Amino acid sequence: MSEPITTTISDRICKHMNEDHSEAIVLYAKVFGNTPEAETAQMINIDPEGMNLSVQIKGETIPIRVTFDHPLKDAEDAHHTLIDMVKQARKS
Repeated sequence: MSEPITTTISDRICKHMNEDHSEAIVLYAKVFGNTPEAETAQMINIDPEGMNLSVQIKGETIPIRVTFDHPLKDAEDAHHTLIDMVKQARKS
């Protein structure tokens, strides 16, 4: 069984996503956060229900909440869900 999504796990996921997958976070904001004009975005935190993003649009920073299509069971579920969401967003 994988690790539950604690604050420590959220911080680890966000650090990894912000450093290595910033383009994916912009896609989450554009497609799932209904902000197609998003220029850049950062993942602030993640919990079993969704993720909070900080999105830049025309010089303004806007908080966006993206909810998942199911409650995440653990960190492994978060990993697979985030990958699936990127794949889905790229098809949009």
